Amino acid sequence: MLLSLASWLQTLSPDWGFLRVFQYITFRAVMAAMTALLLGLVAGPYFIRRLAALKIGQPIREYAMQTHLSKGGTPTMGGVLILFSIAVSTFLWFDLSNRFVWIVLVVTLGFGAIGWVDDWRKVVRKDPEGMRSREKFFWQSLIGLFAAFYLLFSISGTSNQAVWALFTDWVASGFTLDLPPQAGLLVPFFKEISYPLGVLGFVVLTYLVIVGASNAVNLTDGLDGLAIMPVVMVGSALGVFAYATGSAVFSRYLFLPHIPGTGEVLIFCAAMAGAGLAFLWFNAHPAQVFMGDVGALALGGALGTVAVIVRQEIVLAIMGGIFVVEALSVMLQVTWFKYTKRRFGQGRRLFQMAPLHHHFEKKGWKETQVVVRFWIITMLLCLVGLSTLKLR
Repeated sequence: MLLSLASWLQTLSPDWGFLRVFQYITFRAVMAAMTALLLGLVAGPYFIRRLAALKIGQPIREYAMQTHLSKGGTPTMGGVLILFSIAVSTFLWFDLSNRFVWIVLVVTLGFGAIGWVDDWRKVVRKDPEGMRSREKFFWQSLIGLFAAFYLLFSISGTSNQAVWALFTDWVASGFTLDLPPQAGLLVPFFKEISYPLGVLGFVVLTYLVIVGASNAVNLTDGLDGLAIMPVVMVGSALGVFAYATGSAVFSRYLFLPHIPGTGEVLIFCAAMAGAGLAFLWFNAHPAQVFMGDVGALALGGALGTVAVIVRQEIVLAIMGGIFVVEALSVMLQVTWFKYTKRRFGQGRRLFQMAPLHHHFEKKGWKETQVVVRFWIITMLLCLVGLSTLKLR
């Protein structure tokens, strides 16, 4: 929005020439991060007071960790604050004509809406199940598949007009489409190795990445500050990939696929980092507010969508290793419990408790130890992911 305003003012008078600085993505990214950070810090106390006044407090299940029982009643659904800061900051600073930022916003706010309904049913309606698994999965799948098909043409095209032309050609040809090399699965640490996916492969992979990342972040969000800081770090690292992929110079030098328009996604990533840091101010132990599903599902979906846009699905799995391991721990625990119950008549557990962060708590780690150590691991994994920019 501000970019359009600055461009309009420059056409009116040469005295507004200093506004050319708005043309630089890096400047607008810094400003987006600062805007989201300040919005979150200023609006945070009001949001927390409103949540408390509405009695939107976190319910603690009976089988939860005993040390977590004191957290009962802590305001939740704080993810609304994160999404508010991201949306306002992004709208202010990004190029409104950019197709990639729009789809990231649609996915983020769409998954946030799913999480909001789930949280509302749990907290306000006192329904312990919230949104049923099948219903939640249906809406996640609907948004994920929509994003997958949209990105299929957006990444293959070079402009908004080219995206529509590709879509009409695809329909006219009987739903057959030859995808360009940048739509393949890029393998990190190798210069020019990518595997062609085809339309079906691209859609399936994109769907799995977006929905999988959303649920993985949601499962990780179980301790004060545990999920938000890895989201900030991974999102910031993906922003670097977005800037490099959108630049013809950097993409050629780093052997990355050049996808015009992806550089603008850096604005969204910067806003997400700023909003996340602001939320951490209130979510640090002992937390004054929890993000709830409205925040966790949305942020996970955002990370997955950005990773697909910059063609770094494998790198996302590396940098977001904590999210991957947390999700796998739940899947393995449930699978092993069901198998042993059917085989031996009594369910057995691989971990003392799942997700994995609770397993370490059961082993005697303090909550702050688990959180900070998981942060350190994520920082190291992000450095590994960023190293793929040059180590090829």
